[in-house]
Amino acid sequence: MEDAAGALPKKVDFSEWYNELLWRAEIMDVRYPVKGLYVWFPYGFAIRTFVYQRLRELLDKDHQETLFPLLIPEQEFMKEAEHIKGFENEVYWVTHGGTTPLDVKLALRPTSETAIYPMYALWLRSHADLPLKLYQIVNTFRYETKQTRPLIRLREITSFMESHTVHATWEEAEQQVESEIALTRQFYERLCIPIIISRRPDWDKFPGADYTIAIDAIMPNGKTLQIGTVHHLGVHFSKTFSIMYEDKNGEQKLANQTCYGISERCIAALISIHGDDKGLILPPVAAPVQAIIVPITIGKRHEDVMAAAEHLKNDLTAAGFRVKLDTRDMRPGAKYYWWELRGVPLRLELGPRDLDAGNVMAVKRTGEKTSIELAAAADGVTRVLKEITDTIRTAAEQHTQHNLCTAPSIDALNGALNDGKVAVVHWCQNKGCAEVIEEKTSSSILGTDVRSPYVSESEGVCVVCGKPGKATLVGRTY
Repeated sequence: MEDAAGALPKKVDFSEWYNELLWRAEIMDVRYPVKGLYVWFPYGFAIRTFVYQRLRELLDKDHQETLFPLLIPEQEFMKEAEHIKGFENEVYWVTHGGTTPLDVKLALRPTSETAIYPMYALWLRSHADLPLKLYQIVNTFRYETKQTRPLIRLREITSFMESHTVHATWEEAEQQVESEIALTRQFYERLCIPIIISRRPDWDKFPGADYTIAIDAIMPNGKTLQIGTVHHLGVHFSKTFSIMYEDKNGEQKLANQTCYGISERCIAALISIHGDDKGLILPPVAAPVQAIIVPITIGKRHEDVMAAAEHLKNDLTAAGFRVKLDTRDMRPGAKYYWWELRGVPLRLELGPRDLDAGNVMAVKRTGEKTSIELAAAADGVTRVLKEITDTIRTAAEQHTQHNLCTAPSIDALNGALNDGKVAVVHWCQNKGCAEVIEEKTSSSILGTDVRSPYVSESEGVCVVCGKPGKATLVGRTY
């Protein structure tokens, strides 16, 4: 597609900026004729590919990838009462095959516990089969009734990574939860996205879980976006689906389980947190094009410059970089705009003067310029891409630190939220006090046991009742 006319909206108008950027930078097309379903442009899908490659690299160290069916028989889906209660208003049902009514309705998976666990009951026999750690990256469907938003709130989640593990004991499952949290930290560290980890209140945990650990990011408008969850399921589902194993003493035991999910919301956070008024800013690890070469051709030196640019491209490609050479018949300035909008980390400008000096001008998407020797271009690009990554990470950390604060009272909490911040208050963990906090501030209790370098787990009193309270994350959410 061609870039739409006019400047990109300023990022301070975050909603408008976000929607326009998805279109102009060729991430997603929202014009599919079903509400809440969107189409990936090839460039956006390439970003998705590199992001999920990073996730797979981490998971594949001790998980195995698999694939389960999309359709779940009604009798399996309805087995776990607490689970179905949590999803009953979100399920799409298939009732016909062609024109023939089905004997058994089939649910389009909103999540896959009830598709996977009947098979786990068949596969697991002995303690020697444990632990079992599988994951899949699939589409899921939820009849979302709130305002839909690409990558953030959808009716078809196109890129849902869900891990499902089985363990002998509750404690081993708890260790797995911590392992998944550590994996999540590594994943988002690679994407330069600061995260805040907390334990969701019991009324907001995953249906059927003993407890839920959630991962949140602070978006540019001060709202929080949940970009991952880890659930300790205990034996809730193993009781329902008879997931048993024989221990070393020959006794039949119920298995303990966890599940863990990350969706394309991770890409929404990547786009939103790093982008600026010019468009995307992609960390090199997630960029489909890490460096774009723009030849500056003038008169008789055209062939010399083009030959050198092609040689530079080949050298960098051989060194493992994702590089393109822009030979389109466009003004250099138009090319700069094109690639800046799409977030390419590094632009390499090569003209006659650069060629004579044996250098190439390196322009970082983060704004700085430097010179790289053509004879050592791979080393120079390696250095500059690391500098870009460090700059992106530092800016994101500063954003998170600036937008996270403590609030000693309801009034202070309201002021912080209205100022576009996320706050930590002290809360006694009584649901009644939580309801007061949420009602008076139009916010949500996100969780306790907050893990963030910017949050101190100090003691304090509940901002509602004055009783001893725990540090608690509070924010306005998507």
